[in-house]
Amino acid sequence: MKNRFNKVMGLLMGLLISVTACMDLDKDPFNEETSVEVYAEFENYKNVLAKLYGGLALSGQQGPAGNADISGIDEGESNYMRAFWKMQELPTDEAIIGWNDDGLPQMNGANFTDNNRFITAMYYRIFYQISLANEFIRELSDDRLSSRGITGAQAEEARLFRTEARFLRAMSYYHAIDLFGNVPFVTEADAVGAFFPRQASRAELFDYVESELLAIIPDLAAPRTNEYPRADQAAARMVLAKLYLNAEVYINQPRHTEAITQLNEVINAGYSLHPNYDELFFSDNDQGINEVIFAIAYDAENTRSFGGTTFIVNASTGGAFASQVGVSGGWQGLRARPEHVNAFSNGDGRAMFFTTGRTNDIETVSDFGTGFPVMKFKNLTKAGTQGPLIEGQFVGIDFPLFRLADAYLMYAEAVLRGGSGGSQAQALTYVNEIRRRAYGDNSGDINAGELSLQFILDERMRELSWEAHRRSDLIRFGLFTGGDYLWQWKGGVKDGQSVPATRNLYPLPAAELTANPTLEQNDGY
Repeated sequence: MKNRFNKVMGLLMGLLISVTACMDLDKDPFNEETSVEVYAEFENYKNVLAKLYGGLALSGQQGPAGNADISGIDEGESNYMRAFWKMQELPTDEAIIGWNDDGLPQMNGANFTDNNRFITAMYYRIFYQISLANEFIRELSDDRLSSRGITGAQAEEARLFRTEARFLRAMSYYHAIDLFGNVPFVTEADAVGAFFPRQASRAELFDYVESELLAIIPDLAAPRTNEYPRADQAAARMVLAKLYLNAEVYINQPRHTEAITQLNEVINAGYSLHPNYDELFFSDNDQGINEVIFAIAYDAENTRSFGGTTFIVNASTGGAFASQVGVSGGWQGLRARPEHVNAFSNGDGRAMFFTTGRTNDIETVSDFGTGFPVMKFKNLTKAGTQGPLIEGQFVGIDFPLFRLADAYLMYAEAVLRGGSGGSQAQALTYVNEIRRRAYGDNSGDINAGELSLQFILDERMRELSWEAHRRSDLIRFGLFTGGDYLWQWKGGVKDGQSVPATRNLYPLPAAELTANPTLEQNDGY
């Protein structure tokens, strides 16, 4: 199913125009003639929906370069998943990158400015996705479907497509809330054309995403019934649960009970922990895995991109050990910070580091020979063979954005924070299920007295290592900024230093403030 749907992602060649740095946030993604032609036929709708999903994995119409969605930045760097991963991992205690490209040292040290091109890439990628979704939702309104003579079963399927587009838009707005705070707000109800979108507050956006997800959940496919990798009710509930779990950060209100309500629905939807942790991150992780709730799909042949898992695998690999993760050479950049390595104890099978001839200490950030690379995402199959590999580097490993183990840990945290609808006994059971998989037996079990919020934060680092959760987790626990918790190269110095609280939000790009003078920059920039 993955290969078939990913091939559909590549069919919409030439229909979409690129978004420039000074972007009209509700730009019509189709020219007038082509839009009429595309939406006149029901058979085209799935291709356009595939473009919306493909926007999370790909960077343009050609791949891996040559016809980018977003101009003004290297096409590979503008990839949604690659940009999101950097935003969530590089400023934290989990990862560091040795490349000196302008803007990356800022990311490593959480010393960002409003001219950082990697932040700019994430911002415009979010709103490019929202723009595409708005147009798709607008064109698939009941009135327009009826005017084209699309009725019956075709109209019902079109409505499901429209609901999935609403999910993807809500998820992008959730990312905007988490990363940027107060951002421009545009929906399908806004007229197409050049105008200054108003800036919505974080609280307004929170209410919008909450109401949108609650509205669409009944109309999405039931959990585990949709075509892979399309979204279903469980995927929407995971975004909603994350919104609630972080509500004290976003709107200064605890919503842990609501988080537990959504998590219970996900946990009871028929998912199960996959018995082999390694296989969750193999090339064939789209097959025989009942743990993944929503994934960003990659296909080495048909979705070639310098982003996503191709980036993670190659950037954390180099030289002699590249073959151990199923690629030819590697790009020699990413490693774990020492605090990440030190979080694992002996016997924990999730400690996947290459240590031969290396030091855990990172004396010089640019020296790839120091620090332990993470060998978690591997271009291998469950059968032990190399996965599909194109040009020695492009891999087809899907990125599990949401999975059951995350839901278990979120449930435990919400219970410990006082949410109703769950129990500490059940939370302990969930945590120990995760740890028994990690240790292969019950030697890693903890008791009720050891189940604490600090333990949950540490366990999330171990279980969800390099899965693009860490920055949000540290902010929720009050440890991303300030000086209470220092890690190597925090703040740009080797021993770490305090980072101002304003860095809990990324700045709006300077180019966006110039393009839309009604916007106000986040404090501290």
